[in-house]
Amino acid sequence: MAFPNKLAMFVRKLFLVFVVSTAHSGGYFGAYGRHVRNIEPNGISVLNGADSNQDSLPRFTEPVLNVTVTVGRDALLACVVDNLKGFKVAWVRVDTQTILSIHHNVITQNPRISLSYNDHRSWYLHVKNVQEVDRGWYMCQVNTDPMRSRKGYLEVVVSPTIIDQETSSDMVVLESTNVSLTCKATGYPEPYVMWRREDGEIIRYNGENVNVVDGEVLFITKVSRLHMGVYLCIASNGVPPSISKRVQLKVQFPPMLSIPNQLEGAYIGQDVTLECRTEAFPTSINYWTTERGDMIISGSDKYEAVSTDNGYKKYMMLKIRKVSKNDFGSYKCVAKNSLGETDGVIKLEEIPAPTTIKIITHHSTSQIKKEYEYESEYTLPSNGPPPIKEPPVGGSAGSNVFATVSSLLLYVNLYLFVCSYLYKLVLR
Repeated sequence: MAFPNKLAMFVRKLFLVFVVSTAHSGGYFGAYGRHVRNIEPNGISVLNGADSNQDSLPRFTEPVLNVTVTVGRDALLACVVDNLKGFKVAWVRVDTQTILSIHHNVITQNPRISLSYNDHRSWYLHVKNVQEVDRGWYMCQVNTDPMRSRKGYLEVVVSPTIIDQETSSDMVVLESTNVSLTCKATGYPEPYVMWRREDGEIIRYNGENVNVVDGEVLFITKVSRLHMGVYLCIASNGVPPSISKRVQLKVQFPPMLSIPNQLEGAYIGQDVTLECRTEAFPTSINYWTTERGDMIISGSDKYEAVSTDNGYKKYMMLKIRKVSKNDFGSYKCVAKNSLGETDGVIKLEEIPAPTTIKIITHHSTSQIKKEYEYESEYTLPSNGPPPIKEPPVGGSAGSNVFATVSSLLLYVNLYLFVCSYLYKLVLR
């Protein structure tokens, strides 16, 4: 791989820089500079002399931990070295082969990089206002011979952002055409994009009813009025906050009309209501006309026209007060928009007015000397005879008593007749 070779070249250059810059002061490499013979691809220096006492050399007490930070925040990389003595610590950006700091001095010209240390043991590299270009490997190294080092990775994550120029805006389309809604988002890691309806309704997609459609593109074949609404493009990648964009889809179609009851009946003096339901987009103009084609004006003592909107649906109601002979006939509800016009007819016919009658029933017997009487009212509906009703409790008791007494008298008379006949036979 090319990476080890590049790293070896970088370390070689770094050693040369240290040697040249500190040659007169016995600086970074000190007495060890004359022993450097070669730098292997793995970044370990090979000496051309005797090894130093390993126990007296600096050692890393812990690894340089990987750090994850959101873009725009500050990052801190820590390097802890024991037994440093006269050796020096340097921070290096591995992928760009940039020397960031040597001992107490910041070498890089990047103003966002700073250095701090504690007790000649802990060395901290500060990166302010982290940007995506800061993502990569950072090395903490000590100028032992061979060089000792530890690496840590700075991960820079970016919350999602929706690219407006590449994302669909509000759309108006004709019914039965194909529609494609697109949502482009950036971020690190790469965002996950999904579509759903703002009102929580299901989406008819690829012949199925779904709540969520995954992916940047929502493609709808033969769009219908049922697809009309606000759609949310939501992008997320685990880095808060997630982001969304509203896209409103409007579907145009000519008016359609339905009538619950095409035939209505009313009697003179009655109030009656006619109903009509329409669907249209753009929103239709709705009104009522008489049989002669005259437009009905609402607000008079005679007529009250009410229209209620629910999205692309509209409910029409015409109330006619105190129906007269002249009000019977046909009424038309009309709906029109820029794509077409439709109407429906409702016929109003006269029906007989309901009537009220009184029924009085008498039940009496001479033996009981008691009269049972009840009175009831029946309202005859206009569409047929009154229903059969059971008599009140009093009337039912009178009828039963009358039937019982009549039967008893019949048997008593028969008994007396037989007794009289037998008595006459005995006397003879």
